[in-house]
Amino acid sequence: MRLRHLVLVLGDQLDGQSAAFDDFDPGQDAVLQMEVREEATYVPQHKRRLAFFFSAMRHFRDEQRGAGRRVHYSELDDPANRGTIPAEARRWAEALRPRKLIVLQPGDWRVREQLARLGWPIEFRADRHFLCPADAFADFAEEHPGLVMEPFYRFMRLRLGVLLDPDGRPAGGAWNYDTDNRAAFGRSGPPPCPRERSFAPDGVTRGVLALVERAFPHNPGRLGGFDLPVMRSQALAALDDFVEHRLGYFGRFQDVMRIGEPVLFHSHLSGPLNLHFLRPAEVLEAVIANPAGAPLNSVEGFVRQVIGWREFVHGIYWRFMPGYAEENALGADLPMPRFYWTGETDMRCLAEAIGHTIDHAYAHHIERLMVLGLFALLLGVRPYDVHRWHMSMFSDAIDWVSLPNALGMGQHGDGGVVGTKPYAASGSYISKMSNYCRHCRYDPHKALGDDACPFTTLYWDFLARHAPRFARNPRMKYPYVHLARKDADELAMIRRRAAALKTQLTAEAFL
Repeated sequence: MRLRHLVLVLGDQLDGQSAAFDDFDPGQDAVLQMEVREEATYVPQHKRRLAFFFSAMRHFRDEQRGAGRRVHYSELDDPANRGTIPAEARRWAEALRPRKLIVLQPGDWRVREQLARLGWPIEFRADRHFLCPADAFADFAEEHPGLVMEPFYRFMRLRLGVLLDPDGRPAGGAWNYDTDNRAAFGRSGPPPCPRERSFAPDGVTRGVLALVERAFPHNPGRLGGFDLPVMRSQALAALDDFVEHRLGYFGRFQDVMRIGEPVLFHSHLSGPLNLHFLRPAEVLEAVIANPAGAPLNSVEGFVRQVIGWREFVHGIYWRFMPGYAEENALGADLPMPRFYWTGETDMRCLAEAIGHTIDHAYAHHIERLMVLGLFALLLGVRPYDVHRWHMSMFSDAIDWVSLPNALGMGQHGDGGVVGTKPYAASGSYISKMSNYCRHCRYDPHKALGDDACPFTTLYWDFLARHAPRFARNPRMKYPYVHLARKDADELAMIRRRAAALKTQLTAEAFL
């Protein structure tokens, strides 16, 4: 009997209850999963990122087979593997002769276009993993053409009935408790912070680790101590661990950074969420129900990340692609500095955040935005290059989430689609929110001199060179008031030092 449906499950769609399986018949249908070299090499990917994807995919394969589903699986080093998604999908389609391929909407425009041109009957299904369907986002965009995240977040709260009093008002009387969520640790340091749950590699994962070391020996990053959740049961255990042990302090300290602490009170659940073996609806349920009694500002802050930013950038991606990837509103033209892959810099904050990335393929959102992204913004790195670096180095990076966050939010490359102002700050912000500057040779409050912080020098240069665009932005009033107080000679010296820094720091690029 001819195969009816071949369900193609991409590496970031590891949910056995997704819409792709809605009418799955084990007697007539089969599953196809593929490890392909092109997806592992189109940017030089972190070894830990590759291992996370391949191990999660193989565990999903085994779970589906255990559930009685037929799974065809292409391993990376199979000699018959054609190396790209369309070529490998076509190979299996020609061998199995299904009447139709079924696939969820991919998380990458490039992959969707490749599959659309496959030359085989294919059905793309809407991905209900996301809590804001495309038509709902379109309705919001029609009512709010400015596409500001805060109204979208309130729209989602009302749509989902999340954190609302019986009368429909926000729980606690406010929609947003962000002002309560900017505390620093101070010199006394953080309260006791239990380490996140870790998961020892099983036989499947050990085989993947060996494969990655063998196939990609020169890729960036390290595999030592690999302990990520790579299957649904582990992700659920990691969720429970976060809710019980770290959610309580998450809100208050979510913007804090500290030497040697890549996770702190963050959940570190973005990887399982973005690969779909953890579902946002169950994350919301666990966080809202939290039996440990986390305060409202922590619960609301986490909910805002899940149904606010995550759903917002997903909607932005599909509304504005493919042209969005080419946006460069600030005309940034420098390459990503090589030290972003190596951590070899004497700026302690960058060395620390990049070190976390090298060791864990992870850095929490403030390190990504207000250290790694901020420096690239002030320096003037091409926005798409910043996105490519995200895709290279973070285990949770998928095109739909990385592009609006890196190019839009971090680099203001979209000219204000994601954020109404650039996330620009001097070294003083990093000094306030971390202990990095206490252990650095640079003074975050100085823009000139041998010990001047490059962040601070580049910050004033950034404001000066983009004054025509931002000086009248109400949200940037005070930075430009301070810039106006600098005399012409001082500003000229700052800008000369900034020019020298740009030449020095981008003399050697990696990509």
